Amino acid sequence: MVESPREIAVRILQRRQRSREYVERLLEEALSTASISGPDRGLCQELTYGIVRWEKTLDHLIARKTAGRTQNSMLRILLQLGLYQIFWLERIPHHAAVHETVELGKRLGLGPKAGFLNAVLRGYIREEAETRKLLEDLKKSDLPTGYSHPEWLVERFLARWGGEKTAQLLEWNNQPPPTFARVNRLKTDSAALIALWREEGVDYVTRQWDWTGELLAFELKSHPPLASLRSFQDGFFYVQDPSTLLAVQLLEPKPGERVLDLCAAPGGKTTYMAQLMENHGCIIAQDNQPDRLKLVEENCRRLGVACVETGVGMARPQSDEFDRILVDAPCSNTGVLRRRVDLRWLIRAEEITRLSRVQLELLGQAAAQLKAGGTLVYSTCSLETEENEKLVQQFLAQNAHFKLDKERQLLPFVEGVDGAYVARLRKDL
Repeated sequence: MVESPREIAVRILQRRQRSREYVERLLEEALSTASISGPDRGLCQELTYGIVRWEKTLDHLIARKTAGRTQNSMLRILLQLGLYQIFWLERIPHHAAVHETVELGKRLGLGPKAGFLNAVLRGYIREEAETRKLLEDLKKSDLPTGYSHPEWLVERFLARWGGEKTAQLLEWNNQPPPTFARVNRLKTDSAALIALWREEGVDYVTRQWDWTGELLAFELKSHPPLASLRSFQDGFFYVQDPSTLLAVQLLEPKPGERVLDLCAAPGGKTTYMAQLMENHGCIIAQDNQPDRLKLVEENCRRLGVACVETGVGMARPQSDEFDRILVDAPCSNTGVLRRRVDLRWLIRAEEITRLSRVQLELLGQAAAQLKAGGTLVYSTCSLETEENEKLVQQFLAQNAHFKLDKERQLLPFVEGVDGAYVARLRKDL
């Protein structure tokens, strides 16, 4: 029997509860073997990601109708599934949402609970107007519940930005992220890429920020599966958020230089460096995960990048041999929570402290390999000062022969891109 989108979503959510695997990976694995249509794949993704994003709010609604009693794991997921369709998916009729959820519960062995499931969901349909007002009021009176984020993280955001900007950030995190593409000028130009996209049925808009210039970044509004496009297969573009381009822009790699990319996978920044270097010079791309380093190699092949050498393992202090070094450090990823759907529920405050130690060590390793007068760029996709400004100041206090040349924090509610921090450091001659 072919599984329905709802059934696949429930199976993924069950597995997620049993493991610490990222839901994105679980969804990709499930859809790779599923025999369902394109629209059904879209619905499965919407249900899976939506329920994970809004988990805290959905559980609040469930608790209101169950006197706060803990529900059986499967029953809880089914209640979340039904409520998400009722209050977050306008295109699904309420009666269909209830019927499909109850029937799925029966197929999954919850027949005795079908009446309870039906009663809770239909009760909320009768109270739809009052419930929608409740959901809006929660966004003012209880930000963690109203926007479905952990309390400790919301408290950090509030302390830094206040209520209005924090609400904007939480709203941003709950939106499905758009797809952005960078034109690969090693193989084509913007005009040729646009012409090919029109043939392939890609709907796009050009986007521009002060660090991207014109006709480099595009937002893809709708498109066939990217891997099926000739423009993708031939390496005419690379998918990446515009925020990731800032670090390479501040690094300013030049043709003929020797550059180290210390944490290179999956290769977006690496291949953009090669583009700015016009494929002349040498980029050493390192990462401590061999499987992810293969992604760098695959992307280089597809994009026609010929000046990159890969190596497993983080850099070790050697001679000062590099003109420029990029340290795109592992971080808490709090600037990209809308892309990392369940990360908000997995990250812990103490992890930020641990990561800051790793980041400082990486900066030290990089500093030992930079030529006098060279440029070191440190970047994260974190919004946390302990991983960004404070970390850089700590490094500078320990390395007097480095100076901070420029730093910038990109904020989703200001620039309209993923959160990112970039600092450019110069080594004294």
